[in-house]
Amino acid sequence: MTAIRDNTTSSPEVLLEACDIDQDTDYTIVLRIDYDSMNKYPAKQHARRVAAQFNVTGGLIYLTGQQTRLLEDSDQSRPFRQRRYFFYLSGVDEADCHLTYDIRRDKLILFVPNFDVRRAIWMGPTLRPEDALSRYDVDGVEYFEALDQYLAHWSQNNPDPLIYVLHESQKPPAVFAVGLEPQYDSSKLLPAMDACRVIKDDHEIGLIKRANEVTTAAHTAVLQNVSRMQNEAEIHGTFLQTCVSQGAHSQAYEIIAASGENAATLHYTKNNELLKGRQLVCLDAGAEWNCYACDVTRTFPLSCQWPSEEAREIYEIVQLMQEECISRIKQGVRFRDLHLLAHDIAIEQLLRLGILRGTVDELRPTGVSMVFFPHGLGHHLGLEVHDVSPESINALQNNKEGLQGENAVEACMEFLTEMSPCTQSAPTLKAGMVLTVEPGIYFSRLALKEAKRGFWKDLIDMDVVERYIPVGGVRIEDDILVTKDGYENLTTAPKGAAMLEVIRQAAGV
Repeated sequence: MTAIRDNTTSSPEVLLEACDIDQDTDYTIVLRIDYDSMNKYPAKQHARRVAAQFNVTGGLIYLTGQQTRLLEDSDQSRPFRQRRYFFYLSGVDEADCHLTYDIRRDKLILFVPNFDVRRAIWMGPTLRPEDALSRYDVDGVEYFEALDQYLAHWSQNNPDPLIYVLHESQKPPAVFAVGLEPQYDSSKLLPAMDACRVIKDDHEIGLIKRANEVTTAAHTAVLQNVSRMQNEAEIHGTFLQTCVSQGAHSQAYEIIAASGENAATLHYTKNNELLKGRQLVCLDAGAEWNCYACDVTRTFPLSCQWPSEEAREIYEIVQLMQEECISRIKQGVRFRDLHLLAHDIAIEQLLRLGILRGTVDELRPTGVSMVFFPHGLGHHLGLEVHDVSPESINALQNNKEGLQGENAVEACMEFLTEMSPCTQSAPTLKAGMVLTVEPGIYFSRLALKEAKRGFWKDLIDMDVVERYIPVGGVRIEDDILVTKDGYENLTTAPKGAAMLEVIRQAAGV
């Protein structure tokens, strides 16, 4: 069975109608817009953008979606998560699908799983071609059984047929007749899609905004109930319950609900310890909406008041770091420079508290601030929580999760000094990028132990640091859309004074 769209216009579908014309009748044009088409994920637009990166007139893009997989030694399937490159060109969040885009003919064809009566009885019917054609921005839909014939016909009718695939392991499962075997290119598609995915269109931005709306509701629900909670697991559960109840069944990443010293572990996910006696909670959690991620972190006390002067001081430092960095975002700015700014502010403020010794100019090239701020300022956001891009946002590939290992000191000095050779090579921000800004200050016993016996031991006052260890860590994270003249903050979850007010009102204080 085949479903084909007879449409000579690009989506959204715009149809022009004219009345009968005679000598006594004026022309009348009626503009009719298919609003369902307007709300579709713009897969065809994405396919054209990707093909334009090749600068060719022909060829076929082939992508395979995520296939159904069973758990090892089990008859239960693995949780389904669509391949993000496949979704970018299809908008389809269904298992066992395939996709082709004929560059010369500008035709995007979706292949859906064959109808299976037994499966339909147990699980419900798979996607029908006519339903898929109505739901997705594609030119035609066929069952999977037609893929072989389609590829053979395409190869036969294209001189020097070339099929673009993401990876050598993802070639189409087709059997070609002798003489029809096409050539494959696995080098161009991935970088072309990365270049397109880094700049978000309005539809994508809308999905990220919706993910943020759900996430804001979930963060707010936690704040409204945290004074009555006893365990990190309740925070995790409340956040997840709110997301699911609002239609976001998937999380963009594992929920981090870290209380007390657990917040000094950047990716703490056990979420099972008692809250009693803890000063702060770092909740790093974001919902996913239609495969698009958000990434939001809030750090808050268990009541409407700061539990200690130390907790308030560290929170205000991180808040200052974030506000100063966000305020400078616009097209043409180097994100690396904002990262350096965040470190300068951290050094200035930690000097003020007596945690560091020296001056900003003396301490900057040593990398000592990495003991307290060991990760990058942020990352791209989109179909992945750490989304793809043609080049690293900081021009350092190892910066995403922090600089570690035997060469940590050398790497820190290279990254933080203005004499770094990567200063001029760092990419600039472009309008349409969505990125996170997530500074943090942490008091990790392991990191401080390493610093105490190493290069930085004379630069840190360990006696002063002891007062701050119970704080654990503070991280504040928002999702920011870069614009030509500035930015738009897509995250509305309460923070700072507004955050404390939510806790206060919920507690009836």
